[in-house]
Amino acid sequence: MSLKDHQDVSYFSLNNEINIPTADGKIQLEKDREALAAFLEENVRPNTRHFNSLRERFDYLIEHDYVEARTIKNYPFTFIEQLYQYLETQNFHFHSFMAAYKFYAQYALKTNDGNQYLENYLDRTALNALYMADGNQQLAMDLASELINQRFQPATPTFLNAGKKRRGELISCFLIQTTDDMNSIGRTINSALQLSKIGGGVGINLSNLRSAGDPIKEIEGAASGVLPVMKLLEDSFSYSNQLGQRQGAGVVYLSVFHPDIIDFLSVKQENADEKIRVNTLSLGVTIPDKFYELAKHNDQMALFSPYDVEKVYGVPFSYVDLTTEYDRMVNNSAIHKKYIKARDLETELGKLQQESGYPYVMNIDTANRDNPIEGKIVMSNLCSEVMQVQTPSIINDLQEYEKLGTDVSCNLGSTNVVNLMRSTNFGKSITTMVRALTFVSDSSKINVVPSIRHGNDLSHSIGLGAMGLHSYLALHHLYYGEPDSVEFTSVYFMLLNYWTLVASNQLAKERGVTFDNFENSKYADGSYFDKYTSKDWGPRSERVKSLFQNIDIPTPDDWQQLQAAVQEFGLYHQNRMAVAPNGSTAYIGDATASLAPIVSRIEERQEAKIGTIFYPAPYLSNETLKYYQSAYDLDMRKEIDIYAAAQQHVDQSLSMTMFLRSTIPKGLYEWKNGRSEKMSTRDLSILRNYAHQKGIKSIYYVRTFTDNNDTVGANECESCVI
Repeated sequence: MSLKDHQDVSYFSLNNEINIPTADGKIQLEKDREALAAFLEENVRPNTRHFNSLRERFDYLIEHDYVEARTIKNYPFTFIEQLYQYLETQNFHFHSFMAAYKFYAQYALKTNDGNQYLENYLDRTALNALYMADGNQQLAMDLASELINQRFQPATPTFLNAGKKRRGELISCFLIQTTDDMNSIGRTINSALQLSKIGGGVGINLSNLRSAGDPIKEIEGAASGVLPVMKLLEDSFSYSNQLGQRQGAGVVYLSVFHPDIIDFLSVKQENADEKIRVNTLSLGVTIPDKFYELAKHNDQMALFSPYDVEKVYGVPFSYVDLTTEYDRMVNNSAIHKKYIKARDLETELGKLQQESGYPYVMNIDTANRDNPIEGKIVMSNLCSEVMQVQTPSIINDLQEYEKLGTDVSCNLGSTNVVNLMRSTNFGKSITTMVRALTFVSDSSKINVVPSIRHGNDLSHSIGLGAMGLHSYLALHHLYYGEPDSVEFTSVYFMLLNYWTLVASNQLAKERGVTFDNFENSKYADGSYFDKYTSKDWGPRSERVKSLFQNIDIPTPDDWQQLQAAVQEFGLYHQNRMAVAPNGSTAYIGDATASLAPIVSRIEERQEAKIGTIFYPAPYLSNETLKYYQSAYDLDMRKEIDIYAAAQQHVDQSLSMTMFLRSTIPKGLYEWKNGRSEKMSTRDLSILRNYAHQKGIKSIYYVRTFTDNNDTVGANECESCVI
């Protein structure tokens, strides 16, 4: 039977029986295990190409251009055999039908005609370890251990492509910015085409563009604003779609103080005219503290001409601190402005989030206030977790760079909370992961967009995050959002922060290289470490102490020693941590996605050409059942508390989706008492303000579960969720 032929197989019907409760109302979890066994027997085994030896297998894969010869020739073949022997002793097996199906459908190497599998999970793990270790045998063995025990999960592009001869890029997504001239706009559109072609999601900052009606003195005309540029970008992503294999994906960011902000938001409204409507482009807004202040006092807010602001301040609009400069800009007659009610804009944000899940919200002042790097963060990425300083480029009429600025590529991976907490050496696990992601960053050469390559070459940035938090909490009988779960999250991310710093410092010492401009960072002057040297961040409650009883917790003295080492030798990475939404990689790792609460105990996922696949929450049992409360029935302030506990230790951001029902369950939010149970823009405003007060840097989608069992605002970033 062909692996493409799903007729007369039993695994889909067995999987679907999970959704049929027994006579006494129990979930038939055993049906998922039966479906897994049937899939391996009926689909995987008969359709896997077998070889007589490991040597024969790799000779075949290299000869037929499936595997990069250099990756294999980096090692003595006796070592590769030794690595495989180790992997086999780990007795890996999938724990759910979804995990196996996802891996073989979307990750496993197949023959050119797509009719046979050429690798299993052990093979993909081995190739990832060999590739990212780049000839270092000890690192390859260490990395193989992290991967096969599923403590570490590289992002989809890395895990999918590592070691393959014909492959896409290993990078998850990109951030680029546009300045206020036609050369930059043209270069941005070209960059969007090129980056979409190689498979990444692309974030684009449009805040610097002059608004509709601003002057264009060269032709004595008026600018058309950001909307036509958005339409050009949407068409670019639609065109550059990897030969139709996937929809190009992009997000555009705009400041709430840009005069085109209302028109910008209107392109996603249900009743938007087709001439202005954008269907596939995502929207994000950058919100300074000043907006929250104006909305709180129900004040008018000024929207400033970016063209005038740049003339007055000598830098693009995004690089002006709007909160600090707001009053001076209001009083400056050289800056044209128009006024709207801040609360009216706040209401418009809520309306659009109800209708579409957009826009993403980026609290720009929070991001910059917590930023230890000299420079300014001006935007985020397609999933809102990557936040790094950028510098603008200057492009001449020949489309050449007079000044090459810095943009961002995202080199991401995740820890699996359940499995990492079982590690016998937490610190070694993290340092191994950091070295693996460092290779991804070091080997990335995105020459088609010079500002992306330049930024990556200078920063060496990576983004290590986490998935499986809710599954860990349920497994240890903690309710999501209860105080002990918040404390656990803080300690866990404090450990990630500490050990990624240790690893980055070690690399800087070994190589004699730091990230560019390290000397002007808060790491170099030591101030970054003050909060850790002045307070013990270890667990306090007895319950949380018991969870970390086998893990060394750094003390203020340990942090002080690290501070001294960093000041002496520096850090290799400008940025180290970020929490992506991660989708199918979480399925494969039998983990709940990211730090988010589950949506359903038995998730229904629609698969193209297949139909519905049911996925029981990891470790679901009679003992864990009550700890798996749906996100739609959870007070979102509890989710915000969890993310805020992690955010205080993360140098970049966390992709946080908020979940609400269109009819709010009674008693969930005290401000709903005596009011309509329907979700309102007021509810969203209160939650956005709460997130801002708690130090949240970004809100990804707002997902709404409607009364007719539909979902508004589903995740669309294929780089993260395929």
